[in-house]
Amino acid sequence: MQVSFEVTAELRTLQGKSASRRLRRDGKLPAILYGAGQEPVCLQLHHNKMLLQSEHEAFYSHILTLKMPDGTDEKVILKAMQRHPVRPIIMHMDFLRINENEELTMRVPLHFLNQDICPAVKSGGGTVIHYAGEAMLSCLPKDLPEYISVDLLTLGLGQTLHFSDLVLPAGVRIAPLSAGGDASLPVIMIQAPRVVEEAPTAAAAKGAKGNPAAKAAPKPAAKPPAKPASKK
Repeated sequence: MQVSFEVTAELRTLQGKSASRRLRRDGKLPAILYGAGQEPVCLQLHHNKMLLQSEHEAFYSHILTLKMPDGTDEKVILKAMQRHPVRPIIMHMDFLRINENEELTMRVPLHFLNQDICPAVKSGGGTVIHYAGEAMLSCLPKDLPEYISVDLLTLGLGQTLHFSDLVLPAGVRIAPLSAGGDASLPVIMIQAPRVVEEAPTAAAAKGAKGNPAAKAAPKPAAKPPAKPASKK
């Protein structure tokens, strides 16, 4: 199901740390909008509404509709978000304007399918090793996927799936290395179970028990003491 997000913004006239603290006390959240060759705009948002939307995974990989104070809508992406280190508070948000005709580069989550029923794991005893949980993609805004599915059903023991192996929608590609992507990097692998070798002492003892010839030879009889030499 396609999800959409709308963010209602108000103009922020006062700036600085003191003004931001007052905003947060009033349940507001400072934010900024920039990009597309236009001047930055300082905004304020309803904190609790944004906190609720930020709990959705898709919020970070979707084109958002920013409803501006003048009644217009801006198509944006969430470029950065600052959270409080301890408390469940969003401190600041950065929104980037997008151009529908220009490619954008974004991180998109990976959804791993059939991990529990993969034969290599379920019956082969393999262990799933995750190397990445998201992919850096480049595409036009209209082609941006909510997530990328990674099917593990046919992945065998000892096999590794790389970013270049992912099945991507039309018009979507792994971002170039210069933009933070790398198609040669691994995404996931199924590690074969380790074979535990039997300890040598235990194996030797087991072999000796089952093979009478392997039993220790009897000790040779002790030699009788030599007789003292007779005196002439």
